[in-house]
Amino acid sequence: MEGTTEDRVKKVITEHLAVQPEQVTPDARLEEDLSCDCLDLVDLVMGLEEEFRCEIDDSELKPDMTVQDAVNLIEQKTKKTAQAA
Repeated sequence: MEGTTEDRVKKVITEHLAVQPEQVTPDARLEEDLSCDCLDLVDLVMGLEEEFRCEIDDSELKPDMTVQDAVNLIEQKTKKTAQAA
């Protein structure tokens, strides 16, 4: 688990959406810019849950979100997990 949250989120997005790393910018939208459909979104959620050891409700990660929105969500989730421990 090395790297910043942003780096790790970008890595998961790159792997699960089969996009080039340079496409995964903070303002890139999952659906519009990265061609993330509903099935991709489910796969992405599972990948993020595995990478960050947290639980993400299907309704929390939406296709119209940006990469930065996803980073913010993960940071919020991991902060709650750390506080609960």
